[in-house]
Amino acid sequence: MEWKWLKNRKVKLCMEIGLALVLAIVLGAGGSYMEKRTQEEELQANVAAENEAAREAEKMPAKQDSSEEVFADGQYPIMGNSDVTAQQLAEYYNASGAKYPAEELGKGGADSIETFCQMYCEEAAAEGVRPEVAFVQAMKETAWLQYGGDAKIEQYNFAGIGTTGGGVPGNSYADVRTGIRAQIQHLKAYATEDILAQECVDDRYEYVKKGSAPYVEWLGQKENPQGTGWATDENYGYSIVQMINKLIQMQ
Repeated sequence: MEWKWLKNRKVKLCMEIGLALVLAIVLGAGGSYMEKRTQEEELQANVAAENEAAREAEKMPAKQDSSEEVFADGQYPIMGNSDVTAQQLAEYYNASGAKYPAEELGKGGADSIETFCQMYCEEAAAEGVRPEVAFVQAMKETAWLQYGGDAKIEQYNFAGIGTTGGGVPGNSYADVRTGIRAQIQHLKAYATEDILAQECVDDRYEYVKKGSAPYVEWLGQKENPQGTGWATDENYGYSIVQMINKLIQMQ
């Protein structure tokens, strides 16, 4: 009887040990499965979050450095760095065959075309405007500083600021540099929403819709997508670009 009891006890013990081993294996496998499932769920959540962030980024307009020069459809930006020098501007003027009005403009501080062009480069650099844009516009507006329109040379108004036709003479400035500065500030007002670097001397600065004409071609109201601009003449800005191209070809 004792032997039989011992045998049954061993069988029972073996069964308990076997059951324990099976349970351990099952639990171990289950734990590994749950851990793997948790890792997969976490990975899927991360991927979903990244995809959502990418979709949101696509909806947002790309940020652009204000110093970056952007050429849209081959158009000529008013703002930006330029390789054009004061000497090149002077050579461009002399090639036109026009006589520089040294006596009249000398009274305003620019007794030579070289001094006049240097002022344009300095004032343009101060506001981040391309000097060739402002200078060529002045040549167009003043008929190569010969004037003959409503504004007079002694006003030192080089871009017809305030001249609305019908004999209205437009704005007058204290000297040549102030007149150049006013023109460049007026150009900057059209080209960008950035604030001025120097004290404003442009009496009509506040009337300009800021940033409405970042390109020279858009200075003409008829070619401007918003219908605003410096002048109403057809192809006003395009004619200035044609003159700029001739200037650049002389380099």
